[in-house]
Amino acid sequence: MQYKADSVEEYLNAIPEERRDVIEKLRATIVSNLPKGFQEGISYGMIGWVVPHSAYAPGYHCDPKLPLPFMSIASQKNFIALYHMGVYADKELYDWFVAEYPKHVKTKLDMGKSCIRFKKPENIPFELIGELVSKMTPQQWIDLYEANLKSK
Repeated sequence: MQYKADSVEEYLNAIPEERRDVIEKLRATIVSNLPKGFQEGISYGMIGWVVPHSAYAPGYHCDPKLPLPFMSIASQKNFIALYHMGVYADKELYDWFVAEYPKHVKTKLDMGKSCIRFKKPENIPFELIGELVSKMTPQQWIDLYEANLKSK
């Protein structure tokens, strides 16, 4: 579900009130643990973090006018989503996250390629997410992104 928002504050004000505190806590967890160099804003209709053009001039290969996307969070219709491109692109990081998840949450991991879905806000492992987002710098993401582009 996309909300019409041009800023993070507008996004937060647009989501249902019962989700706002959880999204704000998730955002705060990410902001306090994310390595320096990522830039927060609205990306694909969600709160997102990107590698800005000032750090990676080529931008996103699908649309070079856009900065390189890395991660985002969203209040979807039936769940809260965390999209993390590093988990999708780095098997070692993916394997670490999948192994750590059951140590923090009793429910089964609901995950797609880069999307981690939380149907119940009380099952969001904030500490684990903080650790996950701290594991990749903008330069590491750029290097991984370029390596994956060249291998295709």
